[in-house]
Amino acid sequence: MQDYIKGLNERQKEAVLHIQGPIMIIAGAGSGKTKVLTTRIAHLMASGIDAFNILALTFTNKAAREMKERIEHILGGNEARNLYIGTFHSVFARILRAEAHRIGYPNNFTIYDTDDAKSVVKAVINEMHLDDKLYKPSQVYNRISSAKNALVSPADYATDYYVQQEDIRANRPAIAKIYDSYCKRCFKNGAMDFDDLLLKFYELLKTNPESLSKYQHKFKFILIDEYQDTNPAQYEVIKLLGAMHENVCVVGDDAQSIYSFRGATIQNILQFQKDYDEVKVVKLEQNYRSTQTIINAANDVIGKNKGQIPKVLFTENAEGEKIRIVKTMSDNEEGKFVADSIQEQKLRNHFLNKDFAILYRTNAQSRAFEEALRRMAIPYTMYGGVSFYQRKEIKDLVAYLRLIINSRDEEALKRIINYPVRGIGKTTIDKIILLANTHNKTMWEILVEAAQHGFRAGTLEVINNFVTMIRSFSSMLEKHNAYEVAFHVGKNTNLVRELFNDKSTEGLQRYENIQELLNSIKEWVESPDNEDGEVVDKGLGAYLQQITLLTDADEKDPDADTVKLMTIHAAKGLEFECVFAAGLEEMLFPNAMSINTREELEEERRLFYVVVTRAKKKLWVTYANTRYKFGQLVQNEPSRFIEELPEQLLDRSYAGGGTKMSNNFGGSAFERMNSGFGGGWSGGKKAAEDAEKRYGPPPSKKSATPSYLPPKMEKKVTDHTPTENFVANEVTELAVGQKVEHQKFGFGEIIKMEGASHNPMAIIKFETNGEKKILLNYARLRIVG
Repeated sequence: MQDYIKGLNERQKEAVLHIQGPIMIIAGAGSGKTKVLTTRIAHLMASGIDAFNILALTFTNKAAREMKERIEHILGGNEARNLYIGTFHSVFARILRAEAHRIGYPNNFTIYDTDDAKSVVKAVINEMHLDDKLYKPSQVYNRISSAKNALVSPADYATDYYVQQEDIRANRPAIAKIYDSYCKRCFKNGAMDFDDLLLKFYELLKTNPESLSKYQHKFKFILIDEYQDTNPAQYEVIKLLGAMHENVCVVGDDAQSIYSFRGATIQNILQFQKDYDEVKVVKLEQNYRSTQTIINAANDVIGKNKGQIPKVLFTENAEGEKIRIVKTMSDNEEGKFVADSIQEQKLRNHFLNKDFAILYRTNAQSRAFEEALRRMAIPYTMYGGVSFYQRKEIKDLVAYLRLIINSRDEEALKRIINYPVRGIGKTTIDKIILLANTHNKTMWEILVEAAQHGFRAGTLEVINNFVTMIRSFSSMLEKHNAYEVAFHVGKNTNLVRELFNDKSTEGLQRYENIQELLNSIKEWVESPDNEDGEVVDKGLGAYLQQITLLTDADEKDPDADTVKLMTIHAAKGLEFECVFAAGLEEMLFPNAMSINTREELEEERRLFYVVVTRAKKKLWVTYANTRYKFGQLVQNEPSRFIEELPEQLLDRSYAGGGTKMSNNFGGSAFERMNSGFGGGWSGGKKAAEDAEKRYGPPPSKKSATPSYLPPKMEKKVTDHTPTENFVANEVTELAVGQKVEHQKFGFGEIIKMEGASHNPMAIIKFETNGEKKILLNYARLRIVG
């Protein structure tokens, strides 16, 4: 037996040694998923499979790097460099660089980040003379992104009755036209946004049999990490690539499917066995990360979900301490408690700063923790802040670099055409844009032929000088590497000089940031393995692609001795010695926007399962009695998820104690963009029964309300089944005296309206559930009389 097999348990060995045919590995939290994936790839290579024929897709660059390093360690040598391992976006972008001409794009296409894409959307909205307060660019962009991830084209979008009705109800009927114009504008600019990297690769495979056959033959073995997070576009690409050999290995955990808001569908993993014949299923249920207490709590929580693949985690680790439930009077007190606890644990148990993570539902919650940590001089790293590559000075220099690679890139051109100032003012720029749209040309083409368009002599001279400068930069691309080009551009545009001459504190910081960017380019150029595969590309285009596809996690040093602050979504895949699960309050976690259906609530519960299973040794669950929301002080109830934790696993003595769709993606555009959940699994009850056998029954739900629960939690809600085709009315249509239907509480009458105009509240007397205060920005009410 190979040495790399010896360290695996029986289920892990089973997953690694199965080579031919489809296999689904259900990998519970902390069960050694990455180890199994990398060992499986190493075993494929050791069994004679050429590295060039193996494709492994992940969701983070960090995971891809870690996998490649582990494989090199197992096998020795450099053969692992020939593997196609990377994120969906980076691998597909790499292939599109060679194949884009087949679908009408230049091979040097620009990749637009989210800011670039929203800027194009905003330009389209303005040109269509639409109200940008009604058609907010970010909201329109999100709608377009959802459509692309569901493989809904502009034509499909415009002709789908239900999609159009949704937009009409939202008072945004022109989104279909914006979507169509946006796609055409990106195509004219020779640019793809993040979603296009998936959509256009799918289009390439569907419309070009030669390309499909080429990559089906090349990728004989396909492995997908975090399969529960795939969206319809990713799913369809995998189906196409794997159709010839069907050696598809998917690894994931349905209990950690938490990304429906960005298009992921849990259906993919729940119905994988229906996609292929004779699928081998292996469940990895032994957890190597957490204490028995934490694992037992996690099992009990997730066991309450109906839609899941049944499994029960177990561990041979120590029993560990109980989970601490902490109630504080306010969110500021919550921040202070967490900072104090970190300081205490460091002194008492010799933990380091990097052993702690503070995890929360929304980024807005970070403020109280940041302030408390700063007061106590505890260093921290916050995920989700402004990316280094999103800083203005960085984007300015990068825009120059993008333009000299792809002159059609209008977003880059508009950014730097008059920066540093060179005399091409707003009036001239507006004229250039108008001419480009009128003649269906790019802005660059108008600049090149500026003499034909009646510009004044002084303006024409400045434009010609600009065109000459950009062309001179472009001429360097063939003979110079990325660093040499970038250094030359920074110097000869006077961009670096302008920042150097600004002696303010902010100016100095911006200048240092530019130097850091140039340093990073030089480091990248000099590194031996900056690119996977046969040819190492040191060109500027390859560098720009790499930084555009970086995630927030890629820019942070996970080993830095700092406390980590992040949302739970950002924490998936990470682990920490000590975790603070913060803000466990109703309407915050579970989120008020995500409790209207069972599917939404089950995803929130999966999110809680994720936060619990990040902890290795110690877990605190905190919540605040009061918290400011939208400028108003709001009283909070503890989250229902606290009540779902097994009482025998909890310590309430701290700080007040606390209280207790079809999977082929056919059908209409509406069905694909709003694909529900209903995979047919019903393992929640079985999982709960298995958990009960392991560590005893949970407290009876029928028993008297324990003394630690406030009286209001004793009331049981009589669940209501919403009327078929339930459609909520706008908040502004609601008034006192109206009969309404609530999706959870049933039918009732509005007896009072109160609250600020931006955060209205209604008091409603329900027929079966009594009086309730309802926040109208979150609740969905249907007027019935």
